[in-house]
Amino acid sequence: MAIAFSVNGKPVEVEAEADTPLLWVLRDDLGMTGTKFGCGIAACGACSVHVDGAITRSCSVPVGELAGKSVTTIEGLKGADGVLHKVQQAWIEAQVPQCGYCQSGQIMAAVALIEAVGTPTDAQIDEAMSNICRCGTYPRIRKAILAVAGIAAADQGAA
Repeated sequence: MAIAFSVNGKPVEVEAEADTPLLWVLRDDLGMTGTKFGCGIAACGACSVHVDGAITRSCSVPVGELAGKSVTTIEGLKGADGVLHKVQQAWIEAQVPQCGYCQSGQIMAAVALIEAVGTPTDAQIDEAMSNICRCGTYPRIRKAILAVAGIAAADQGAA
């Protein structure tokens, strides 16, 4: 079945079964391996992307539901001029990643949070950042989010 949607601002048409998870279409058919497989049940967040601007766990979204929609992956955050998204830059400055496996999903969740609320409270960060990081970089994730939002992370007790 041919399914047409856009990925990172570019129209794509893929031949896939309607129930194929978006994650596998992105990775296997479109070669976008920045989106990671973690759990396969939408629990960990490693596969997070934006669908029509909303944070979405791509392992649990059938590609058949995406006809006419817009998907943004971690690869799509960087500007056409090669400049990193402000959240990606904050991640580097805060030295967030250790192993890095979950970080594309973490960054996508943080971008969605900041776009939705601007300057998030600690409670909003806790609610929105439900992705799992086995390395435990949560304090650095918070620090990067607060830095992007223009809040002095040191005042929040982040390490």
